[in-house]
Amino acid sequence: MLRFLFGGLTDRQKPSQRLFDRVVAEARTPHWYLEGEVPDTLEGRFAMLATLCALAIVRIEAQENSARESAAFAERFVEAMDAEHRQMGMNDPALGRRVRKLVGALARRTQEWRRAISGEADWGIVTLSSVYGNEQASPQALAHSTESLRASWSRFENASDADLAEGQI
Repeated sequence: MLRFLFGGLTDRQKPSQRLFDRVVAEARTPHWYLEGEVPDTLEGRFAMLATLCALAIVRIEAQENSARESAAFAERFVEAMDAEHRQMGMNDPALGRRVRKLVGALARRTQEWRRAISGEADWGIVTLSSVYGNEQASPQALAHSTESLRASWSRFENASDADLAEGQI
């Protein structure tokens, strides 16, 4: 009975959830960690996810009425970071501060990728900063990641707004 009365409140998928799920799946693709030599650590996986989320945010911003969509996507990111940290047992008073720091890292990457996409910054330098944290990366790994991020951006850019919202990139 309650499901009938309140089904619309619980059955509806959160805005930007499909796109976020697609970006998470892309960030988990092995080529980033094998050919791209991104460290397969908590920090490396976060860097990859935050980088791809930043690209998605830049693409969302190109839509009309993008503020709502961009905020919804950022909310999915915050929810995921909060849930992941709780799962790892980091459910302490500092959790909020830790998640805010991760959101700040996403905001920094988003700004960097805006500059790269507009042609104001070099893709390789932004890839090095965003994915590797300015640590040394082999030329082959950096080239792989840079070209793979260009391909990801191309898929984002060429997707219609409706396809983007559905995570069909």
